[in-house]
Amino acid sequence: MLRELHIRNYAVVENLSLEFFPGLSVLSGETGSGKSILVDALGLVLGGRASPDVIRTGQERATVTAVFQLSGEVNDWLEEFGLDSEMEKEVILRREIQAGGKSRLLVDDQPVTLTAIRSLARRIIDIHGQNEHVSLLARDAQLELLDQFAETEGRVNEVAGIFRRRQELQREIEALTQSEQERLRALDLLQFQVEELQNARLETGEDARLEDERRMLANVEKLRAAASAAFDCLHEDEGSALARLAVAEKSLEELARYDTSASPYLEPLASARASIEDFAAFLRSYLGKLEADPLRLEEVEDRLAMIDRLKRKYGKSIDEILAYAAEAAAQLEKLEHADERRNEIALELEKVNEEYRRAAQALSAERRAAAKTLAKKVRQELAQLGMEKAVFEIQFTSLLEAVGGIRGTDEIEMLISPNPGEQPRPLERTASGGELSRLMLALKTVGGEKSFRVGDGKKQNAAPRTFIFDEVDAGIGGRVAECVGQRLKQLAQNAQVLCVTHLPQIACFADHHYYVEKAQHGGRTITEVRLLASQKDRAAELARMLSGSQITDAVLEHAAAMLRAAEDKSTVRR
Repeated sequence: MLRELHIRNYAVVENLSLEFFPGLSVLSGETGSGKSILVDALGLVLGGRASPDVIRTGQERATVTAVFQLSGEVNDWLEEFGLDSEMEKEVILRREIQAGGKSRLLVDDQPVTLTAIRSLARRIIDIHGQNEHVSLLARDAQLELLDQFAETEGRVNEVAGIFRRRQELQREIEALTQSEQERLRALDLLQFQVEELQNARLETGEDARLEDERRMLANVEKLRAAASAAFDCLHEDEGSALARLAVAEKSLEELARYDTSASPYLEPLASARASIEDFAAFLRSYLGKLEADPLRLEEVEDRLAMIDRLKRKYGKSIDEILAYAAEAAAQLEKLEHADERRNEIALELEKVNEEYRRAAQALSAERRAAAKTLAKKVRQELAQLGMEKAVFEIQFTSLLEAVGGIRGTDEIEMLISPNPGEQPRPLERTASGGELSRLMLALKTVGGEKSFRVGDGKKQNAAPRTFIFDEVDAGIGGRVAECVGQRLKQLAQNAQVLCVTHLPQIACFADHHYYVEKAQHGGRTITEVRLLASQKDRAAELARMLSGSQITDAVLEHAAAMLRAAEDKSTVRR
């Protein structure tokens, strides 16, 4: 839902801040006052085309900032771009256009791409007007709209799952059905690699153990000298540690005979002498075993050289080499039994194709039945919206079942003929901006509480989606305009609706009414917007819309009556 809009130095807008609310908001004002400029500015922050021509004369840049309250359905978008994802979150979208032509898009002050912001925009807002992209024109969006109306989400998911499984099987069978020459080459290579790795008989941690052994075997003389010196200092030399400890122990025993305070130290001294005797015994045994073994050293070095060679070919560590060996063995197994596996997959693929065919046909049947109902109801709504003679159809095209798609075998196109005698044609080739706006309004009204959405196929969770209608009142008036107002009000029960209008029959249904006007300040023209907070102000604006500058007491009373009648009709509808 749109919460705030801030515009600075954009066209005739100098510095404007607006707060928006749930429900139906109407923007009215004299022709040329800048109502559509506000919609254009919002479209700019949502990824519209930027041009330095929109910068207010004499300024270096234009800035448009929009604050949206988002729902949980956009969490994946927020996470993808490194933003905090919460069930209820306000995000700030900002567009900056510099006089030199450069443009920046930011979300919460983090730069994002044009593609990214348009992806977000499709999820949270629909703008319908002369200068805006209309998501309803996209065929995939039309199919999603039909699916949402038909409530076929479970069937669509079933078809998508079978389609993905079919793709996996097709990829596997293609890999197995490579040329025989390629298969044999791959088979020979894998056989060699598996054999080489099996013969190596590698063990985890073996290279570290061999490095330790090589270091010892390569330094036998240094080890012998060090161990011998230590042994001599402890045991063999005149005045060795053991001999001096023996003298010290004897002297301490003599001391303890005359002074008992020395007695507690006799045991630690004896323990120290026993530890040194043990260490000396270890050194004696170590020296006895220590001898040069050139043959073993050569074996160790050869083994380490072989391990290094395998590391260069298959992995940086023995664990990586062993993992590669397991993978190569599995691939070899597949290639050796390729024909058997190919036959198994072919049989499974036949079953999956049949599953896809049945599921796609069932989905198509549900869609076609729903399409008739949807088209009929939309025609009825269009008749109430001043398009009594309009023809609306949903045309199906079937894809080959062997090809199909993730959403089944249906392609649809919505066709409309606004005027009698014309052949129904695709929306983009026939309908004007106002007609498209009324068609979208009809579709949304028919959808009712299903709250189906165009563009991303996801349902609303908390914050209502925003719809903006800029030309919905084009070419209508009187009773039809009142019907349009009622339907906008009805749509606003489950969504936030903003409508630019010239018609009092529509404006009287507003929950919030904004008046847009031009003013002169310092010899410059600027657009200003104010929220009409009181019924008196609203009635005055409706009176202006009814009769222009000649506002009489009778016109004011008529305007007040329109407000009361609209409130009564809204209450009855609720």
